[in-house]
Amino acid sequence: MALSEDDAVETARELLAVRRTEAKRLDLIRAYMRNLVCRIYVPRSASAEYKDLVDQSRINIMPLVVTTVAQNLFSDGYRAHLESVNAPAWQVWQDNRMDARQSGIYRSALTYGASYATALPGKVNGRASAVITPYSPRALTAVYEDPINDEWPVYALISDTTLEKGKRIRRLRLLDETHSYQLRGSEDEKTVTFVDAKDHGLGVTPVVRWLNEYGDIDDGSQGEVEPLMPLQDQLQQTTFGLLMAQHYAAFRQRWATGMAIAEDEQGNAVEPFNAAVNRVWQNTSPDGKFGDFAETDLSGYLNSRKSTLAITSAVAQVPPHALLVSDGISNLSAEALAAIEAGLQRKVGERKTSFGESNEQLLRLAGKAAGIKGAWDETSAQVVWRDTESRSLAQVADAYGKIATMLGMPVEILWERLPGFTQQDIERARELLQANNSVAALERMLNAESGGQPADAGAPAPV
Repeated sequence: MALSEDDAVETARELLAVRRTEAKRLDLIRAYMRNLVCRIYVPRSASAEYKDLVDQSRINIMPLVVTTVAQNLFSDGYRAHLESVNAPAWQVWQDNRMDARQSGIYRSALTYGASYATALPGKVNGRASAVITPYSPRALTAVYEDPINDEWPVYALISDTTLEKGKRIRRLRLLDETHSYQLRGSEDEKTVTFVDAKDHGLGVTPVVRWLNEYGDIDDGSQGEVEPLMPLQDQLQQTTFGLLMAQHYAAFRQRWATGMAIAEDEQGNAVEPFNAAVNRVWQNTSPDGKFGDFAETDLSGYLNSRKSTLAITSAVAQVPPHALLVSDGISNLSAEALAAIEAGLQRKVGERKTSFGESNEQLLRLAGKAAGIKGAWDETSAQVVWRDTESRSLAQVADAYGKIATMLGMPVEILWERLPGFTQQDIERARELLQANNSVAALERMLNAESGGQPADAGAPAPV
């Protein structure tokens, strides 16, 4: 049953209030990702040189941590139970260019802790299908009766802004289990007006959620950025100390004694030397002596920064070499590299389990929205993930060859585990195998009909 106009407006207002509550945390996370946060102390009287060193200290490792995990996540197919080819709903995924767009969903979930996508009936490439649209939690707010266990939200609100007759207008779309409501609000969100409502006919609120940490029942899902914020601040502070020492104290300061200091007309001392790395001092006084102070040792700063990166590697569960902590891990074999990346692969495996359920939920919803028969009831279908683990091709070929030979495993199953082998490669290999089997069967038939002789036996020899 559709909401009345007043109820739709009131529900939108309540969801906007929830959105404002979440906005502070989400905006801070985005600021860290965009390298807009710098907690290095800058006094009011700081010189331009000082401020320039502060800007140079803003090293941002947050995108690197998110990217390291996200680059191991790529859905390559969607198979029904006991099927070797993709289910029909996979075509909706392809029509919506989700091979490329899926990365944004995973990155948003890794960054903020959650991301969303809607699937609604519509037209894609000029034909009736389902339109899939990914959203960041900064653009879509969803409320669940049970935030941990419920598959579908009760309500969801999508918010964006556009220019209309020179004024910035906020467009709102409210979704529930029966309808999609179009509303309009002021930029400050103080006024909300009803526009229209449309029945989407899906029976559920058509919003799918991806959670970065699905198993955290107490505190909900948390992204990769929030736990690393103190380490990011620490890294920038250490880098600033390194640059200050490098700029002002790494160059040896010289001293001179036993000489008269000249004065200007006002009686102020005049500096006798202009110290620089490319200048030499000289003194004509027989009592003059020269010397220098020891430069500041930068190794303490470098080791401190390296230690921060090592702790970041452990907390984020990414391999040290991903953060350029390469001590003792140069010239590694494929086996040793795989051992170092084992922690990352376990983390990626956990994300594949959580994100895979959401992908399957989205494909079921998209199949229903596109009118594909049986897609909604296909609860046993599974997403196929691309294998991105670092392994030697020779090692993989040897292991899978033994499995196929000694255990009698069909080679078609092992194709899916070959590094870099995509779903299109598998389908092409299957077509070629079937074509070769057909040719071999034809040859056997011709040989049988000719009494075991080659098909051209008895033919006259060419002159």
